[in-house]
Amino acid sequence: MSSSPKVNEDSKISASPELEESLRDAILAKPDAILDDTDVMRALVAANERAMGGNIVDLRGIAMERLETRLDRLEDTHRSVIAAAYENLAGTNQVHRAILRMLDPMTFETFLADLGGEVADILRVDTITLVLETAQDKDDPAVKRLGEVLTVAEPGFIDRYLPTARDGSARQVTLRQMQQGSAQVYGHSAGRIRSEACLRLDFGSGRLPGMLAMGAEDAHQFTPQQGTDLLAFFAGVFERAMRHWLS
Repeated sequence: MSSSPKVNEDSKISASPELEESLRDAILAKPDAILDDTDVMRALVAANERAMGGNIVDLRGIAMERLETRLDRLEDTHRSVIAAAYENLAGTNQVHRAILRMLDPMTFETFLADLGGEVADILRVDTITLVLETAQDKDDPAVKRLGEVLTVAEPGFIDRYLPTARDGSARQVTLRQMQQGSAQVYGHSAGRIRSEACLRLDFGSGRLPGMLAMGAEDAHQFTPQQGTDLLAFFAGVFERAMRHWLS
């Protein structure tokens, strides 16, 4: 019976230095690969701390941990800033597209129909209502002909409906969440509305004010913490378009 081959101990001893030498050559060839690998660097620092013993505090290791923490925070901030910038750009493009669509119609009826249709779709809101203060009867055939996009209210309604700023002035744009929308503003859709953007409109001297109400079923689509610059710009363009139709 043949016996298993005996392993030469000398070959084991000679193999180790050869393996270490190859690893050493690989590290020397690409030192950046070690520095860029967070897990490897952590393992090296931990091995260094173990080699020094428990009675020695490695200030360099502590400093590295703090720098890593700061770097992680900076990366998170960087990602947040980029995400906000993309969101801002997307919002700007939406408003610009909605304005261009709003300027196309040649009649007031088409203007209102587009407002509740394509303009609302571009802005990604579930409903848009134009509220006009007037002494005219809401059951007037001319008002009914314009559909659910337009609703009329008695003078003073908008001031009561919208909150004022801390200094008592009227806000041009109001963003808020709610349990459900106002039936007077949103009609049959009121029960589904969970947040809204209300744009106060000034149609010029001698005319009663108006309001453009954008309702959303998503409670987080419009919140008081959001910026209002783009909606204020949209309101300014809408005011000018309405002055044209009212004249």
